[in-house]
Amino acid sequence: MDLYLIGYWMCVWLSSSRVLGGYPIWWSLALGQQYSSLGSQPILCGSIPGLVPKQLRFCRNYIEIMPSVAEGVKLGIQECQHQFRGRRWNCTTIKDNLAIFGPVLDKATRESAFVHAIASAGVAFAVTRSCAEGTSTMCGCDSHHKGPPGEGWKWGGCSEDAEFGVLVSREFADARENRPDARSAMNRHNNEAGRSTILDHMHLRCKCHGLSGSCEVKTCWWAQPDFRMLGDYLKDKYDSASEMVVEKHRESRGWVETLRVKYNFFKHPTERDLVYYEGSPNFCEPNPETGSFGTRDRACNVSSHGIEGCDLLCCGRGHNTRTEKRKEKCHCIFHWCCYVSCQECVRVYDVHTCK
Repeated sequence: MDLYLIGYWMCVWLSSSRVLGGYPIWWSLALGQQYSSLGSQPILCGSIPGLVPKQLRFCRNYIEIMPSVAEGVKLGIQECQHQFRGRRWNCTTIKDNLAIFGPVLDKATRESAFVHAIASAGVAFAVTRSCAEGTSTMCGCDSHHKGPPGEGWKWGGCSEDAEFGVLVSREFADARENRPDARSAMNRHNNEAGRSTILDHMHLRCKCHGLSGSCEVKTCWWAQPDFRMLGDYLKDKYDSASEMVVEKHRESRGWVETLRVKYNFFKHPTERDLVYYEGSPNFCEPNPETGSFGTRDRACNVSSHGIEGCDLLCCGRGHNTRTEKRKEKCHCIFHWCCYVSCQECVRVYDVHTCK
């Protein structure tokens, strides 16, 4: 590693250390050694970094739910990286750093809004799924069927109790967002927007029962949507996020900051929309102060005019092209019964990377 990169990473580490006071560093539970040992070792609540007293009490009282909380944050991070895979900021996490996204989330930007929303949704989703699978003794299926059965089907299976998962996410993730400042107000709003996405997209899933695959009896239950669909939905909310301004006013408890929409001629945000009040850096060049890694050496799509295309992703610097040989399965044949045999072919691809 050259001296420039060493210096850059040192600057990122120092910048990250300055923002830990208001950073949800408990997200680091979803990465590294702590996450990999969740299935084999009990969680020690006191060892989880960054928990406020309310979160610490929750952890100790509901210890068996905590692996699902960590799994939910992991799910949110993975979905963030999928949704932003072709953008200048691609939701990069920093290894061995409590501020897992670096200084990027220090600003009240669109990116911060999305990460908080998808992480909170991930916690609610994972806890709900875990309860339905019976991995916790303190929760289970939803016994409130939300109405009579329809024509030709009856209630059955295990309806996922998303309201319980949302409650857990709200109690745990929002516990540290109790300050009377604008950033806490923004985080609470976006956390709730992420969780609401699950409740808004619950749907009936049904299964047929009968001889020879007939559908003499059909049972149905409430199920969460695929998490990818939630990620797609929240990514659309990111693209249409509402810019806000901070207002201060005095209350009995002192000065309080609230958010107001910046442009009155735009649609006012609902509780399902994402909000932010600071602009994003362009993420074109490495900058340890903002947490930008730049886009140098990132793969780009030479045929696209979108943000993942070489013109935009490379910020006008141009791109390099190289050929790459890849071994792939080809000429596959199905043999009765029952296996598939394939040959191995070498194909040559053009790979384009930003200068």
